[in-house]
Amino acid sequence: MPHITAPDGVKLYYEETGAGYPIVFVHEFAGDCRSYEGQLRFFGRRYRCVAYNARGYPPSDVPADTAKYSQAHARDDILAVLDGLGLKRAHIVGVSMGAFATLHFGLAYPERASALVIVGCGYGAAPEYREQFARETEAAAQRFESAPMDEAARAYALGPSRVQLLNKDARGWEEFRAHLAEHSPQGAALTLRGVQKQRPSLFDLTDAMRRIETPTLIVSGDEDDQCLEPALMMKRTIASAGLVVMPRTGHAVNLEEPACFNATLADFFHQVEAGRWTSRDPRSTTGKIM
Repeated sequence: MPHITAPDGVKLYYEETGAGYPIVFVHEFAGDCRSYEGQLRFFGRRYRCVAYNARGYPPSDVPADTAKYSQAHARDDILAVLDGLGLKRAHIVGVSMGAFATLHFGLAYPERASALVIVGCGYGAAPEYREQFARETEAAAQRFESAPMDEAARAYALGPSRVQLLNKDARGWEEFRAHLAEHSPQGAALTLRGVQKQRPSLFDLTDAMRRIETPTLIVSGDEDDQCLEPALMMKRTIASAGLVVMPRTGHAVNLEEPACFNATLADFFHQVEAGRWTSRDPRSTTGKIM
């Protein structure tokens, strides 16, 4: 099995397909590299596509030390993948937990990202939800530690922004649930406590976001309630950002609407590569109505 070793010694499993300009896919908490199968098959026809498992997700290492899990580690593991594969730059695509990592990567290493795709980013970000998010994150961590993994996975997969996938595609939802049930209970709990629960609010990063010049695409489902307002905030803050909201869609947009998702990203990448994705015209931000 192919692995890349991060600077702190943690080994990260990865898969790749295709040839051409690189795209690196960063998965969500409830997924792993298999979550991007629909994207690997589509974009692998024209790009070199890489998807990897985050630390805590076998066959990547599952460190037992909570200090090995943080937003900074998640950010720098993207860099480790690029360095390990000899990639100077890449388009970076992240969903949910992976979207937070992608945003932080764009903030810290702008010279290494040719495009940022930030999907379903915002859980617990709004100030009024911070305490609730911390409580629910801890409860989920305890459930992964104490309940049978199949039971914990089913409970998580029936969350308010996941039932949309079940209603649209019961077979796809069952695959999503089954993959989640195969995860490491320890890795899931440590990721929830170290990465999710401790990450900074998006609303505390607005000054840094205003400095982003990398072409950025923000994607959200319109029924992903925790991510809609953060998506609007990021669109309004990042001058190089565009926003796509997909109707009747929950959290994992790439699983729910793969054809639309792939087409949207393909068009975005084409504009970026043609030099046509520019920052917002300042004439549109004067504050005037007409």
